[in-house]
Amino acid sequence: MRLPYTPNPPTPATEADQAIVSRIAARRAPRPLQPLDLALLHAPAVADGWNAFLGAVRTRTSLDARVRELAICRVAVCNRAWYEWGHHAPLAVAAGVSEAGMGVVRRERLVGDGGDGDGEKARREAEGVGLSEKDWAVLRYADEMTRNVEVPEEVFAALRRVCGEREVVEVTATVAAYNCVSRFLVALDVGERNGTGPDYVAPGH
Repeated sequence: MRLPYTPNPPTPATEADQAIVSRIAARRAPRPLQPLDLALLHAPAVADGWNAFLGAVRTRTSLDARVRELAICRVAVCNRAWYEWGHHAPLAVAAGVSEAGMGVVRRERLVGDGGDGDGEKARREAEGVGLSEKDWAVLRYADEMTRNVEVPEEVFAALRRVCGEREVVEVTATVAAYNCVSRFLVALDVGERNGTGPDYVAPGH
């Protein structure tokens, strides 16, 4: 990382900071604190707010794990946030996405530049490796939100066909939240994954 990580175990300066560390540790349990946590704890109040927000996005929405992890993985690819990818791609696979489906997710471009014909071809290819209409709509939405911010009407309409109002808000919040996460990770090189790629395996693994 571009900064030193905070100590692990943490050494909070105040009781309030200790309470923050305890809340973060409780959300991570049974896993230990992660490099992202140790980076954020340079600013305990930011770490606390981050923990609450991401905790809600990860664990308190109505989205199923497959949809949530597909959205997060596509954000990771678009932003070249390979530390994020390394954590969430296995969760997408565990939620039922095939290896071939993950190959679609990690493409540099989901759809070529040839217009509607390319979009339909890409959709059929995704369907052929087990990605559903909903999976594809979420991937396209995450892609447009991340790359262009403004989402074309046809991409939003495709998401709306397969998601209710609550799910639309939750997908949007998930994509927005993990854009925040990935930009923090990449800017500071948390986890030391910048310049690698989606197939990188850390030494010793």
